[in-house]
Formats: sequence, structure tokens, C-alpha cells
Amino acid sequence: MKKTAKLSIASVVLASLVTIVSACSGQPNAASPEGQAGNSQTGTPAAEAPRVLKDAMGNEVTVPAQPQRVIASYLEDHLVALGVKPVAQWSVGNSQVQGYLQKELAGIPAIPYDLPPEVVMSHSPDLIILDSASLVQGDKYSQYSKIAPTYTIGKEKNSDWRKELLTVGEVLNKGEEAKKVLADYETFAAESKQKLQQAIGEKSAAALWITGKNVYVARQDLSSGDVLYKDLGFKIPAIVQEISKSGEANWNAISMEKLAELDAEYLFIVNSNPTAVEQLQKDPVWANIPAVKNGNAFTFAKDSSWLYTGVIANRQMIEDVLSNVSK
Repeated sequence: MKKTAKLSIASVVLASLVTIVSACSGQPNAASPEGQAGNSQTGTPAAEAPRVLKDAMGNEVTVPAQPQRVIASYLEDHLVALGVKPVAQWSVGNSQVQGYLQKELAGIPAIPYDLPPEVVMSHSPDLIILDSASLVQGDKYSQYSKIAPTYTIGKEKNSDWRKELLTVGEVLNKGEEAKKVLADYETFAAESKQKLQQAIGEKSAAALWITGKNVYVARQDLSSGDVLYKDLGFKIPAIVQEISKSGEANWNAISMEKLAELDAEYLFIVNSNPTAVEQLQKDPVWANIPAVKNGNAFTFAKDSSWLYTGVIANRQMIEDVLSNVSK
């Protein structure tokens, strides 16, 4: 994302053997996919007829009116928000899935993030939704489209979770539901921002992800950075702004030298390696961060929503912030 985001994070996770992330801020009034619903010649109601939609790659995709067996890897937050259960869910490494969604997706089999065509076929999908054109490099689009109608969202929308949600809604024939889900979220976020500012005023914050080898900081306009700064109104530390200008991913590595300059008044930390966190906490650099000095550093497990994005992930992050900061 902006879209080395999701796949680059997958690479980081596989390398460090921890549960992964990763997408993003934007305008709620996104354009719907181009499409044509209904069948005027047969008189079939639009809600029951297949629709022809044009995806980000220019493919005209004949989409079932009411798909029943969907694979939409790394788009599960949107699916769950719209009341849709996929037939398989995104995973990395040893079938590590998005932990924060497992209440809704318990029992749904894992599928590797790179979607091997033979594994996709084994789940007999009637619709495949792909968030990135990088997933269909080579002849993979041809292979997927022989299995089921395959719609690719593309960079312009998958680097903006709001546009992506609305697009998924249109593809699933749930456009109105997606608009309502987004509107409800915007209301919740605005109310939460007001509560937060009444409790602490305008403060700076940063989200960090600690793995076995590195410390990463959330980019200011993607993933949990988008929630902290756009939705909740935290001020952006100078170091976060600096790293965000050059970093393409949701989460970008921060050196100890830069960490020493991080003047965040609040820290939200994803702990993917307790040993690494303990070692970091012994470093004088860590102790001198304002948030740490003042007892305003909060830690969350690697299976929390902080590495992800979407209505469900973002709501959980906001709830985490309010429950910890507004005490």
C-alpha cells in the first residue's frame, strides 16, 4: 500500500516468525465500481441477476448476484462487517490468521496469503476478490478466473480502507449496507474523538510494533496511524512525520537513534516478542520517551487489531485507546 503495505508486511512476518499485520485513510465518498446490474432482456430482477463489473485491471467480471462461497484474502474485516463469512481466510506462516476476527471466523479454514491456485480451487469459490494486482502477476489472474469470477480492487482503493470497504460492498451486492457500516463508524469515531479530547486535550501519540529483530512505527496515514491521527485527532510526532514521508508500508522500521527522538506523549505498542520488549525496556533510550516516563505506554498482544485496518479493527483500536487513556 502505499501498497507495498500488505504484502511487504507479510514478508516481514514470515521473516520474523510472528503474526502479521497491515491499510488506510481516505475519503468516505468513494466511487462505486463500474457495473451493470440486472438483465432487461429476460426480465430477471436486478437483485437476482449476475452483474458485470469492471475491476481495477480493466477486466469485465460477471459477478453472481448473491455469491455464497467467497474468497477475499486480507479483506475479511470488510466481509465480516457486511455479514459475510468467506470459505477460507487469509493466513501467513504456520496458518497464523487475523486473531481479532476469530470470534466471527472460528472454524473457517486458513489459506496462504499468496493464494496458490490449487488451494483456491479446493475451496470451490463462486467469487474471488483480490485486493492487489500484485496477487495476479504472471498468469495467476487467468488461473483464478478459470476457477471463479475474479475481481481485483487495485492500489487506488486498497490503499484507502474506506474506498475498499465500499468497493467490496458493491462487488458483494451490498452497496447500501457498506455505506451504512461506514456512516456508523464515522459517527462512532467522531464521538470517540470528542470524548478523548475532553479527557486529555490535544496530545501526541505513536503506534509501535516490536518484533524479534526490529521496532516498527505506524505510518501516519495508514493502519493504526490513520486511526490515531485522522480519526482520534492525536498530534503527529516529528519523527513519525519524517518516517512516513519515505516509508511506503503500513509499518516502517525505526532505528534506536530515531526512537530516541520520539517525543510521543502516548504510545500504543504491539508486542510480538515479549523477550525483545523486555530488552528494549531496559534501554535508556526507551526510558526517555515522554510516554514511557509518564506511564502512558500501553501494550497489546500480537493477535489484537492494531496491525490491521477496517471498520472492525479500527473500532477495537478506538475502544482500546478510550479504555486506557480515559481512565
